[in-house]
Amino acid sequence: MKLISLIIGVTLLFTSLNGAAFDKEVKSRDAVVKLSAEKPLVVGNNTFVLHIKKSGVLSDADKVSVKVFMPAMPGMPAMESKSSAKYLGNGNYEVEVNFSMGGTWQIHIFVAPKVGKKYRVKSSVNI
Repeated sequence: MKLISLIIGVTLLFTSLNGAAFDKEVKSRDAVVKLSAEKPLVVGNNTFVLHIKKSGVLSDADKVSVKVFMPAMPGMPAMESKSSAKYLGNGNYEVEVNFSMGGTWQIHIFVAPKVGKKYRVKSSVNI
């Protein structure tokens, strides 16, 4: 009986540790963005850290912005939130976005490099 209690306790501990964060890797033609959050995503404000690489090179103080949106549906208008990201160094950017209700939200990450063409990386999340 003690062994079963121990196994259940360890399982619950690891489940709670894994459920405490959000991670998702998104790829476009030649860019890779890793989205992560220290806390599970919720309705309301959420802080993401974006780790951006283009052609295998870390993004270096580029202008990055994020738009999250939910298209209009019958009886409900479209919703969106736009935010500029803060450069943290070493290809990392921090941005706060607002999910005003539960459901599937589209995420568009816009990157304007110092040199070269602007690009966009798209994904979605369920809240």
